[in-house]
Amino acid sequence: MSSQDHPVLSFKDKIKSSWPYTLTVAIIGFVSLWIRTGPSDTVFLSDGSVRFMTNDAWYHMRTLRALLENYPHRIFFDPMTNYPNGSYIHFGPLFDQIMAIISLILGMGHPSSHLVDTVGAYFPAVLGALTVIPVYYIGKYIGGHKTGILAAILIAFAPGQFLTRSMIGFTDHHVAESLFSTLFMMFFMLALISAKERKLRFEDVFNKKFSVLKGPFIYSVLAGVMYSAYQLCWPGGSLFLFIVLVYAIFQYILDNFRNESSDYLGFTGIVTCLVSTILILPFVHPDMGFSLYYYSWFHVVTAIGAMAGFAALSLIEREFKRKKMRAYYYPLLILGAGILGLIITKIASPSLYSLIINAPNTVFGIQQGGPSTILEASSIFYESNKYRVFTLSKVFLHFTPIGFLASVIGILILAAGLFRKPKPQEVLLLIWSLLILFAIYGQNRFAYYYSINVSILSAYLGGLLLDTVKWKEIDQKFKSSVKSPEDVPKAFKLIKVQQIFIILAIVLFLIYPVYGSAMLYSNTIKSTGSNEPNQPWMEACDWLRSNTPDPGMNYNAVYEAPNSGEMFQYPDTAYGVMSWWDYGHYIEIIGHRMPNANPFQAGVGGRRVSINETNQPGAATFLTAPSEEEASAVLEAIDPRPDKAGARYIMSDAKMATSIFGSITTWTLDTEGYYQAYRTGSQYQSIPTARYFNTMEAKLHIFDGNGLKQYRMVHETKAYQTDELGYKQVYNYFYGGKLPEVYTGYVKVFEYVKGANITGTASPNESVKINTTILTNQGRTFDYSQSTTADSQGRYELTVPYSTEGPIANQTQFDTAPSGPYVLSYGDTTKEVRVSEEAVLKGEEIKV
Repeated sequence: MSSQDHPVLSFKDKIKSSWPYTLTVAIIGFVSLWIRTGPSDTVFLSDGSVRFMTNDAWYHMRTLRALLENYPHRIFFDPMTNYPNGSYIHFGPLFDQIMAIISLILGMGHPSSHLVDTVGAYFPAVLGALTVIPVYYIGKYIGGHKTGILAAILIAFAPGQFLTRSMIGFTDHHVAESLFSTLFMMFFMLALISAKERKLRFEDVFNKKFSVLKGPFIYSVLAGVMYSAYQLCWPGGSLFLFIVLVYAIFQYILDNFRNESSDYLGFTGIVTCLVSTILILPFVHPDMGFSLYYYSWFHVVTAIGAMAGFAALSLIEREFKRKKMRAYYYPLLILGAGILGLIITKIASPSLYSLIINAPNTVFGIQQGGPSTILEASSIFYESNKYRVFTLSKVFLHFTPIGFLASVIGILILAAGLFRKPKPQEVLLLIWSLLILFAIYGQNRFAYYYSINVSILSAYLGGLLLDTVKWKEIDQKFKSSVKSPEDVPKAFKLIKVQQIFIILAIVLFLIYPVYGSAMLYSNTIKSTGSNEPNQPWMEACDWLRSNTPDPGMNYNAVYEAPNSGEMFQYPDTAYGVMSWWDYGHYIEIIGHRMPNANPFQAGVGGRRVSINETNQPGAATFLTAPSEEEASAVLEAIDPRPDKAGARYIMSDAKMATSIFGSITTWTLDTEGYYQAYRTGSQYQSIPTARYFNTMEAKLHIFDGNGLKQYRMVHETKAYQTDELGYKQVYNYFYGGKLPEVYTGYVKVFEYVKGANITGTASPNESVKINTTILTNQGRTFDYSQSTTADSQGRYELTVPYSTEGPIANQTQFDTAPSGPYVLSYGDTTKEVRVSEEAVLKGEEIKV
């Protein structure tokens, strides 16, 4: 492009020329915001509380409040979760920092709790709406204003993960990832275009030709800033550095085959990587070594390596041209250099080598074992990672059928363009789109990235259709005819019939499907609410906070991480709460207690690669334990201190006992035998087996802990209709059980205690029984019973977990307890036994 092709316009003329597009993009942005904030009534409740939409959103609000209390210091290590180890926080600091700054400004230095919640709730919706801006510009530089406007419209309505993760109340960093990664690609693209147009050479740097360097330099710096912003929202942001490196290799090879200089590319890449290295370096935790998901030396080394790669590729290309070597040697030399680099890395740093080799599989590969049960980590093309049932249903849900098809066609058109003389921005879009497509093959969570690509590619395709009806002519007529808003109605008369037909086709096939999907989702959220967490979990966590002992931790304090290989030093009053990892953040943030496992998948335990591994202690191991003794051994093993157990409380819900129990077993890699096929009528139904009913989860939730020696129910929430009833019916029908076939508490809280030891004498080898009726806080009763056999001397011992005398100060204020004394019976003898809370907590002996 040259000034002869496009006459230089004055600043005033540029404003006049661009205002219709600026206004249009602004309107699209406001419509996008309106869609995302529509369900506000489900987030801001009538009682004044704010209900966020996911467990990670709740956690971001926890780190935000801690940041505001300790500003500008943020939590990077959280000892209030993954007890007794704590967790390094892999969430980047920038997302929270922006919310904190906004809160401080709006609150004039002292924001109220409700203001902070309001900022947090609206923040993702605003970021989602702002994403239309870089999408517009990328579309514009791919296919002109028409493509940019269409791309902006499509991303404003884009359904699936991009929409859900940018809704009001979905206060998670994913939408920030989308915005900053798109801004990064936009500025990187603009830097390439600017440098290419100015025919930038490295000699211009040495000769200080600022007129040539100014534009590319500014755009490259902004690209580096946006890449850093992206990575400071999510440490795994190295994905987009990888995308740019793969693009660069292709672009260098193409330029070399066309005998063109790639100095413009080398300059852009070096400046971008240099800026990102400088900005990321202060956040590196040296003690992390090399880690993909924490700020470690890996992020600095890869950025420096990328910078060196751009420099080397440019230098090699220059030598090729100087020595007039054959073009096809160039990719072979790149391949050889890459292999040599890996060999050197393996020798110099095996840990870094291992991380580099395994990183592509981490992102692009299909998860196995426990991680395959994480919904967002499953492949978008398979119904199940385990059974690999191919499906396009999730693809169509996230992008609509036509949107996905249009993106594939767009990719094919761009790929075909490689055989002509493609522009750098077209090659960049092609490589970017292909790699994100591969990423969603591995993990559907990256669908929020691919929505950007779908919007741009669909708009690119729509722009090509408009070109077939000479849209450029009508665009020029609009520019010459429309001088003010009053001229717009007259200008519409310039549009021809075939152009109207294409516009209608684009609206009908590209815009309307995404608009319909977006509105359907928004209206569904309006009517159903976010439901995260559900009311039983809210109530159970509130109860936990108010009725269990203070663990002695400063909830919002910023704690230093322990030295490598050492444990965090908790006070003696600290304890853990065992539950499945899904609920860890709720336990911490709403309950202000320390979960053993959390949604970072920390504390899950189990196995990762082979059934031959040792089943590590953790949530999966505890919940699937086949006996009380083995379950208790897991709790004791979680905390290596001999006088401490890993958890004092266990929280179970109906889903853990039924619908997600299979996911729990998957983390142990020992999944067989918990269910069996049973023919009912003309079909088979999967029903629980004896192995399932022997698990600790079943003993606690299905059997209410009946017969357990050291576990007592201390609270339950309201009952709801769940699969629990069917499980009880199966147990009664197939295993001769006598369980009351009723729904019980959706969430149940149990306490792990030493238990009071009831001892006495009876006839040798005589059966001794003890039982009582437990009355829960919901007014429900169930039987608790236990039995043993006296030894040859007539001695017996029974360990019971319930106190008949009620709670005591500074301990669990339980509201579920025996309605009367224990009844001990053997032979013709019946005795009442009362047990104090001290005896239960201290494991004291009660002689009968």
